[in-house]
Parts: sequence; structure tokens; C-alpha cells
Amino acid sequence: MPDHRVVNREEWRAEREALLAEEKELTRRNDELTKKRQELPWTKVERDYSFETKDGTKSLADLFDGRSQLMIYHFMFGPTYETGCPVCSSIADSLTGQVAHLGARDTTLICSSRGPLEKLLAFRDRMGWEFDWVSAETDFHRDLGRYSTEEELKPFLESGNIPATVTQNAEMVGTDAAGYVAEGPGLSVFTLSDGDVYGTYTTTARGLEGPAMSYYALLDRTPKGRNESPDEPLWVRYHDEY
Repeated sequence: MPDHRVVNREEWRAEREALLAEEKELTRRNDELTKKRQELPWTKVERDYSFETKDGTKSLADLFDGRSQLMIYHFMFGPTYETGCPVCSSIADSLTGQVAHLGARDTTLICSSRGPLEKLLAFRDRMGWEFDWVSAETDFHRDLGRYSTEEELKPFLESGNIPATVTQNAEMVGTDAAGYVAEGPGLSVFTLSDGDVYGTYTTTARGLEGPAMSYYALLDRTPKGRNESPDEPLWVRYHDEY
């Protein structure tokens, strides 16, 4: 017998319909939050950032590529990395299929990292991704809250409580814990209006699960769920290494 409660079809249907009512309530709440996101005020980007791209040096406005909206995923690939963060790589697997669809709705989607462009593009080719990837100056990631200095990270690094996942992922990308956690993931959204760039939205950590980590949403619908333990390294790997 399975180690789980088992009922007949009628009982199952009744419980499923009760859960469906709660899911619909959550959907309506998500719709309300979406409207609030879209109503957030904008903040003008005053700094002139530069990015190295496959087509040469570009400004932030150039990255819109003729569209009025720009989504940038801050991909953890620091200057000392040999490969990209495996978690960011799993996110990129989800993002790459969205590029054409977003482009059709006046939105450009790219990734940005502090690592050298040649490494970024080589890793992108290995993974088979089709989004544009730029190498950004440090201030861009720092100003968006996606880069921390070693001095700022000192209490964490000297705590003796570095999670197994950090150690594992640092080894996977070819750096140490300090080099790994200096980078931060996140999604930043910008709009271009009358030649000026404005920041409109940003999120990180679990805020990335909904829009960028679709495999979690699917696992959440299975009996075992995510089946993750905080005491064990994360299970996520590069998709060509499972």
C-alpha cells in the first residue's frame, strides 16, 4: 500500500474541487498583485552604464533593441567563474524559450553578468540558449543590488555556517564561496520613454520562482513536491549533466 491517504474517486473529486476553489482565489489575488506591479511608480536611471555585447559596447538604452520594454536577468557569472551558476542556468533554460514571445509584445529579454563576454557567450553556446547576453560594468549590478563586496560579506564568510549548496555551487563554477556569493540573481525591468530609461520593477530570491523557475511550479503539483532538504546540497545541475 502507498504511504499516503487513499480514497475513492468520488471523495477525491470532492477534495479536488475544494482545493480548486482555493486555487482560483489565489489566481484572483495574483491578478490584483499584477495590477499593482504595473501601477508602481517609475524611477529614472540617471547613470550612463556601458555593456560589452557581441556587437560592441552599448548603453542601457541600446539594449532595448528598438522596443520600449527591457527585462534583464542578472545571471550569476562573476569574473572568476569558469561556468555559470547552476541555479541561474536552470532559470536560463526557462527564459530562452520566452524571448520570441516577449519580443512580439514590445519586450526585449536579455541576461547580464560581470564575467568576461567571451566566457558568457561560450557557455551560452554550450547550453544552447538563444537570448542575448551582455557583460556589464560592476556598478550596474551593484546599483541594482546584485553584487556585494567581500567586506560586506565578511560576517557571512567568517560565520562558519556556509550552506552546503554554496560550497557545492562554488566548486561547480570554479570559484570559492566568496566569489560565488558576491554575485546575486535577480530580474530587473526597465522602460524607455522619450529617450529616457526608467526602472519599473525588480525581484530576486523566491520572487524568481513564478516568472523564471517553471520546474518548481510543476514539482509543486506532484506528490513528492520539491523534495529538498536544507541540510543537503541543492539537486539542480546543468541540463547536460543530469
